[in-house]
Amino acid sequence: MSPSTVQRRDFLTLAAGAAFSVSGGAWAAGSDKPEKEEVKIGFIPLTDCASVVMASVLGLDKKYGVKIVLSKEASWAGVRDKLVNGELDMAHVLYGLIYGVHLGVSGPKKDMAVLMGLNHNGQAITLSKTLADKGAVDGPSLAALMAKEKREYTFAGTFPTGTHAMWMHYWLAAAGINPLSGAKLITVPPPQMVANMRVGNMDGFCVGEPWNQRAIMDGIGITANTTQEIWKDHPEKVLGTSADFMKKYPNTTRAVMMAVIEAGQWIDASLSNKMKMAETIAGKAYVNTSVDAINQRILGRYQNGRGKSWDDANHMKFFNDGLVNFPFLSDGMWFLTQHKRWGLLKQHPDYLAVAKQVNQIDLYRSVASAMKISVPKDVMRTSKLIDGVVWDGKDPAKYADGFKIKA
Repeated sequence: MSPSTVQRRDFLTLAAGAAFSVSGGAWAAGSDKPEKEEVKIGFIPLTDCASVVMASVLGLDKKYGVKIVLSKEASWAGVRDKLVNGELDMAHVLYGLIYGVHLGVSGPKKDMAVLMGLNHNGQAITLSKTLADKGAVDGPSLAALMAKEKREYTFAGTFPTGTHAMWMHYWLAAAGINPLSGAKLITVPPPQMVANMRVGNMDGFCVGEPWNQRAIMDGIGITANTTQEIWKDHPEKVLGTSADFMKKYPNTTRAVMMAVIEAGQWIDASLSNKMKMAETIAGKAYVNTSVDAINQRILGRYQNGRGKSWDDANHMKFFNDGLVNFPFLSDGMWFLTQHKRWGLLKQHPDYLAVAKQVNQIDLYRSVASAMKISVPKDVMRTSKLIDGVVWDGKDPAKYADGFKIKA
């Protein structure tokens, strides 16, 4: 399926009351028609909401017989609550939030589903300009400053079981700083990070773009590390829903997945598409910031706020030949290992069994097959993180217990 074209005949076919057949990739009346045609999807103002937003803006949702109703949310806690109580059908959401809800360690317990990945990479650790001026510009120099100038140092993530909290914990620990005993960690919604740093509420934060770039543009922070330096092509946001919704509306779920996958293909297809996307999501209805806060890093043009600039090949990706969207079991399991490492989980869960419950591998494969998108043969993938430790999903309990710094 071409990522850059929306077939006009598809709209006409839909107008005649047909829907997309996910099994055969052909148009068929009746049986595959989405059960629920309006789908309310929550998002947080971040660059990585782009594929969900563009699926609506480009009309790809209509192509697959659904209407995406976008709902801008103020915090990840709000997204969690609305997914749990059914106010939202789906959401652009933190990987670890879905797992936290599924296991009941981040609020109410409810069976949840990761339908697909939305993006890899594209977050960062920002340190305050005040720290940078004292020489703390990366993990080791921050550790040296904290040892020399003793006080309470405060760092922010965006949700306790979420990706940013885990990147921040991992990054601090990799530098020899215990995030539980040697620092204070607080939760701040993404759009409020820059304002909170401006008034001195934290020394550093981990958040998605464009808020790291915004901190540099506003002269209040520097980029210490990108998250792709912590873990190249790491999992980030997902399209999440409750297990109830997915079971009740299977055709609707598939239709939304197709629209969002095609939007990701479209974004990744060209520089001009990326620029159009940046212009769109910068608007008040979405991220509400200047286009230049978004478009540089989305093109891989990075600078750290201290005079260094570079082209980053591992910038935010939305499709990457389908690798972004495939819900690897090992990705979900990694978040569980970190939840155990930092005491959010008191006991080792059955890592593989939980990942198989949450990550909808078979559903994703059926959608990818209908769209003629290749899928990885293996549901696990291997990665080496910033501290040199390799994660492959083979022995998650040993991995979780193997860190020197842990709860």
